[in-house]
Amino acid sequence: MSDDQDKRDKRQEAMEWVGKAYQLHMKGEVEKAIALYTKSLEIFPTAEAFTFRGWARSFEKDYAAAIEDCHRAIDLDPEFGNPYNDIGAYYVEQDEPDDAIPWLRMALKAKRYESYCFPHFNLGRVFEAKGQLEKALEHYRKALDENPGYALAAKAVERLKGKLLPKDPEAIR
Repeated sequence: MSDDQDKRDKRQEAMEWVGKAYQLHMKGEVEKAIALYTKSLEIFPTAEAFTFRGWARSFEKDYAAAIEDCHRAIDLDPEFGNPYNDIGAYYVEQDEPDDAIPWLRMALKAKRYESYCFPHFNLGRVFEAKGQLEKALEHYRKALDENPGYALAAKAVERLKGKLLPKDPEAIR
């Protein structure tokens, strides 16, 4: 077997473990999920496994480990958008919105990313926390443009429209 084929086989096996870990993660079995993400990484390190393990660690409020995993994901695949968004989200959760902004902007520039609605939503959270409601509304709307079914973004738009309405009813659509 060639080295390339061996790498492909190991990567495929590792990604199968990521899938199993994700299923446990979604059932709320976070510790078991972390163990399977780690098993995946032992077989073949991938940006996905590091990112999802970081996400699982964030459920345990272990933001330092979550951010470290995201940095390792970025080292493996700088084009993968998820870890940039996740780092930004972890900074938001730690009430460090200024630290979140550059990471969320990098997520929006990532070439391999399927959910640009999330960094827009998180930027909305950042700007709302900073009292910059017009900027927040802009990003919440962009999140909805990316994913019209994103209920959290829709609620945020309505909430901010209510806050901004008394100031300038003409500015709200």
